[in-house]
Amino acid sequence: MSNFLTSTTASNPNPNKSFEVTQPPNDSVSSLSFSPKANFLVRCWEIMRSGVNVASVPKASMSHDQPVLCSAWKDDGTTVFSGGCDKQVKMWPLLSGGQPMTVAMHDAPIKEIAWIPEMSLLVTGSWDRTMKYWDTRQSNPVHTQQLPERCYAMTVRHPLMVVGTADRNLIVFNLQNPQVEFKRIVSPLKYQTRCLAAFPDQQGFLVGSIEGRVGVHHLDDSQQGKNFTFKCHREGNEIYSVNSLNFHPVHHTFATSGSDGAFNFWDKDSKQRLKAMLRCSQPIPCSTFNNDGSVFAYSVCYDWSKGAENHNPATAKTYIFLHLPQESEVKGKPRLGTTGRK
Repeated sequence: MSNFLTSTTASNPNPNKSFEVTQPPNDSVSSLSFSPKANFLVRCWEIMRSGVNVASVPKASMSHDQPVLCSAWKDDGTTVFSGGCDKQVKMWPLLSGGQPMTVAMHDAPIKEIAWIPEMSLLVTGSWDRTMKYWDTRQSNPVHTQQLPERCYAMTVRHPLMVVGTADRNLIVFNLQNPQVEFKRIVSPLKYQTRCLAAFPDQQGFLVGSIEGRVGVHHLDDSQQGKNFTFKCHREGNEIYSVNSLNFHPVHHTFATSGSDGAFNFWDKDSKQRLKAMLRCSQPIPCSTFNNDGSVFAYSVCYDWSKGAENHNPATAKTYIFLHLPQESEVKGKPRLGTTGRK
């Protein structure tokens, strides 16, 4: 970690006084997903909010043979999908109490998954350089899409889907014609793509890289003048990865989380940071809002960016925290010095 941290923050995993989720996993957390219907997190905890207090109750868990890299919920809140280094996606019918079953397979680890309710299909992106669409009632994929390189990131807001691969490729799909690439662009960022988030209005997307930078990209050719990039998750000469990008479901501002242990809230329309939170003592590998934006969940743990040699299982500790965003932190506002019009 950076030498610029104060001694208080450097040893404090929770300087923002967030609510801690009970009984977190022993290993690092690589994916957090809220149920779209209720406040449940994968490796399920029930999250109960009462005024300014939040409680978490462990509910259930399932196991993979290898590390899990991604997770997603079905839109009705009944089913969880998870995938990872065992090259398969398991479907977990939570509410019925059924056993997890394998519904998707690749030839290499599965990095990204998403449920597309408008199509009733699961989409998976893998390091085997393919993306596959699955009808979970069938054993074979509905369609296999070749990618130019390994899948590193994916975002879906029907009809927009964007896939980020190695070599900084960004492949845009119109899911009304899902078997054909709509557009392929080179990332506006100079370094490896780490995360993506589609605009809530599906008119563009955010891209984050390992070099502490975020790109704001519009799809319409006439809107290219609105594209910009900005630096974040940096401290002096120390530069950290942007690991997660999450749009607020109501205000349409967004959060970034990084390996510097910080999460920040931003307004892309007025091009300003709304709130900078205090840095935690370990990286934040992943984060997410719940369905109404009243809870922001983030994990604090080792992110494996420096390999196994920098990981000490005896001393490593994993946390999952819940932050209750204030409206002033996540509601967009006009930039100072403007007329108030965006």
